[in-house]
Amino acid sequence: MAKQESEYGVTQAQDAETITAVEYPDGEQAGAAGEDPVAVEAGPTAAEFADLKAERDQLFDRLARLQAEFDNARKRQEREKQEFRDYATGSVVEQFLPVIDNFALALNANASAEQLRTGVELIVKQMDETLRQLQVQAIPTVGQQFDPRVHEALGTVERDDLPDHSIADEIRKGYRIRERLLRPAMVRIVSNPKQAEA
Repeated sequence: MAKQESEYGVTQAQDAETITAVEYPDGEQAGAAGEDPVAVEAGPTAAEFADLKAERDQLFDRLARLQAEFDNARKRQEREKQEFRDYATGSVVEQFLPVIDNFALALNANASAEQLRTGVELIVKQMDETLRQLQVQAIPTVGQQFDPRVHEALGTVERDDLPDHSIADEIRKGYRIRERLLRPAMVRIVSNPKQAEA
């Protein structure tokens, strides 16, 4: 068989029929010449398929359990939130029950108008004290500068004895609980023409 050296110094066989095997880097050899050196990958065996199916079933079961646990946790959180609201509402209402009792006594009393007025004033003081215990405070109004964040203006009053844009009188009390506004105070604002001209 004739051999010739290539330009790189490697010996090449001239007869293609003499090539019988292809050497791969990992040491494996392909079959005889004409056989495709690319290996054809076979599908999973029956045992592998059964293992994959069992793993899939386990994952589906785990997913269903996690979904059930999530739903139960969400329902438990909603129930606890409602129980907390009920508890908070109950503790507030409990503090106002004596006020309601005093109103009922005032309505059933055979007293003069002056005595009823004195009784209602005492009840209002009792209510203010209850609100104070709940950290609810009335918003200061008369004599204060108008603040649109806590005051709601229902009109103006022309006066020259009070500063312009101060509050002349209160129509309805406003309240806040700590720093949170519950409702704004309804007020009338001073319009001082002397200060407006200056």
